[in-house]
Amino acid sequence: MTMSNSPCTDDGLTLRFWGVRGSTPVSGPDYAEFGGSTPCMEVRCGQRLFLIDAGSGLYHCGQHHRTGLPKAIDLLFSHLHLDHTGGLPFFKPAVLDPEQVINTWCGNLDGQSAEAALGTLYAPPLFPVTLDILPCTLRHHGFKAGQTLTFGDGAQVDTILLNHPQGSVGYRFDHAGKRLCIISDIEHTDPWPDEELMRFVEGADLMVYDGMFTDCEYPTCRGWGHSTWQKGVELARAAGVKALAIIHLHPGHTDTVLRAMEADMQAEMPTAFIARERSSVAVGAQAARRPVTLARIA
Repeated sequence: MTMSNSPCTDDGLTLRFWGVRGSTPVSGPDYAEFGGSTPCMEVRCGQRLFLIDAGSGLYHCGQHHRTGLPKAIDLLFSHLHLDHTGGLPFFKPAVLDPEQVINTWCGNLDGQSAEAALGTLYAPPLFPVTLDILPCTLRHHGFKAGQTLTFGDGAQVDTILLNHPQGSVGYRFDHAGKRLCIISDIEHTDPWPDEELMRFVEGADLMVYDGMFTDCEYPTCRGWGHSTWQKGVELARAAGVKALAIIHLHPGHTDTVLRAMEADMQAEMPTAFIARERSSVAVGAQAARRPVTLARIA
């Protein structure tokens, strides 16, 4: 799977990583290659935009696009833990545009939207102001994971409930004959792979998967809601997934650690790679054994 920093130029299915780190942002020279921002991804079905999660990477997404975003944006939450919501008020200039509509979609609260939870988080004493002072319009939608989302323009996105504390939602995008599945945050089960999840990701051209822990780290973190790259490879093989991207990277895993981990993973599955912040993937493009190392972009 070839990665680059070039914009989408056709009607294909593309993915850009704006934040790939889990739990908390990190910075410094040890995180220059893979990045330190928490989860945010941009999915383009042709020119149709979806955003996945509002971690600190959402800030970089806004700064990159500036005035190039559509006036109505669909922001799909996997769930509402802090590392997936902390970037929302900093999504500038979108949140400062009175003509901007941001639709949030939340599926892990049994049909409730994110409005009440975000209203608690973004209010004193946890945050200095409330979200209703932002010039943009926030519209909150709730659904139950497992439903197919159908949007006003006819676009559809399939969903699945994932094994994570308070639940998490996986998303499946089918466009132009290609399939992209985003499966994070998730903790693998025993037995593994899970049958329902295998059916959901079956035949995907690219599966994005939670690989926060190593096999050695996982036993002491059991029940925390995260997985390993080894379990991602097992699922990909069982479901006939063509390429695998690992995200939700541990904040303690430096570039050196992640490069060694990626080499071990590619020895098992040559089309697997560890996601790098601000890089793009043309889903279904000819796979490469190792992703391209990218320059940082503003």
